[in-house]
Amino acid sequence: MKLPILILGIIVVIIITFLTLNYFLPKNPQAEINGHTFSLYIAKTTSEQEIGLAKYKTIGMSQGMLFLFAKSDYYSFWMKGMHFPIDIIFINGNKVIDIFPAVPIATNDALPTYTTKGKADKVLEINSGLTKNYKIKIGDRVNLSL
Repeated sequence: MKLPILILGIIVVIIITFLTLNYFLPKNPQAEINGHTFSLYIAKTTSEQEIGLAKYKTIGMSQGMLFLFAKSDYYSFWMKGMHFPIDIIFINGNKVIDIFPAVPIATNDALPTYTTKGKADKVLEINSGLTKNYKIKIGDRVNLSL
């Protein structure tokens, strides 16, 4: 009789431990647009935003970097130090408001900037060509889990 109670107690402890760890462990930030999910690197600080994806030689096809800003504004991006071309997606709230597809790496000292036409509070950078491949367009909903 004591053995089933002990087993039940162990099962309860395992379940509580699993649920607690699952709740408190950091989640993998993700963005879902048009049915496609991207695992995210997050650029929150000014320093992280200045470096951006330039610290990586490549990223996976289902990865991206999300830039979070405290307020909606007209933000500009450049390709300083980048090693690979990207698509730049400007987001306000949960909607895509502007896209710069296939932005090439900078090949000389001239660094063009890419500025949104409308105010944005987030920017998502993904591998070049993915907005075209996944048919991501202005007005698409962006679902974030951070």
